[in-house]
Amino acid sequence: MRYVVGYSANARGHDAVNLAVAMARGRGASLDLVLVVPEVQQFGAAHAPKAGFETLLNEQAREWLDEALALVPADVPAEAHIRSGDSDAQALIEAAEELGADVLVIGATSSGLFKRFTIGSVASSLLHASTVPVALAPHGYHRTEALTRISCGLGTRAGAEKLLDFAIGMAANRKVPLRVVSLLALDGGNSGDAAAAAREYAEKTVAAAAPVNQSGVQLAAKTDVVVAQGRSIEEAVDDLDWEDGEVLVIGSSRLAQARSIFLGSTANRILRALPVPMLVVPSGYELKHQNQSTSNDTSGEAPQ
Repeated sequence: MRYVVGYSANARGHDAVNLAVAMARGRGASLDLVLVVPEVQQFGAAHAPKAGFETLLNEQAREWLDEALALVPADVPAEAHIRSGDSDAQALIEAAEELGADVLVIGATSSGLFKRFTIGSVASSLLHASTVPVALAPHGYHRTEALTRISCGLGTRAGAEKLLDFAIGMAANRKVPLRVVSLLALDGGNSGDAAAAAREYAEKTVAAAAPVNQSGVQLAAKTDVVVAQGRSIEEAVDDLDWEDGEVLVIGSSRLAQARSIFLGSTANRILRALPVPMLVVPSGYELKHQNQSTSNDTSGEAPQ
């Protein structure tokens, strides 16, 4: 398994490395730290850049990447890469595809509240175009220990079952509990009927989606179903208890093209209130990789 880390020489880059390390531990994954530098434009002779500018730029990039590699513990394999391009987001997507990454890990902007998300232009582009899952570290994310729980935001739209399959595999492969979360925004206050219906739907979906191996033994870790409600999605998120070692898995908006991400309005509202990392899965990605796992690995493990 390989995780590509979109690195920048600031707090945002450090947050991304920390999250990548936490995700890699327990899965034996290796990290590819990618730093994108601007392309040196080919000007005319009258506007030529100073001699050696490109060399100096690459030397500085290598120095920053050496600092990044020093952040990675010895038990997590890591390599560093310099890429150039006009678009940081496009360069990272291309690197993830070329390196065969299972996840692309990035950080929130440094202007966000502590352990909350403020999305910059690069993150926004990735969260609307990436062809691999994107893990986003909140500002101030310092944890490097292995993940302790996977939460999955379950909705009722098409594709929810595939997303749940992805989350179940992710939890089972790490041998950590899975929590399935339904968020209810109720303008009229709490509603017992709505909460009961949401729980019933989630429990039936979990029961139907739980994978089994060839012997009929369930592979999923312990699974809890939780319904959180409030006057808004943000309030419902705040109503939940979150572990430091937790990641929330959500799916792309229904507007996403096949095998790509499009972050919808509900996901954006969740992101504003979320105190833990978020992993956004592209449309169709979970089905593709589950199929590959079934055909190539009799253990039934997915690659997350």
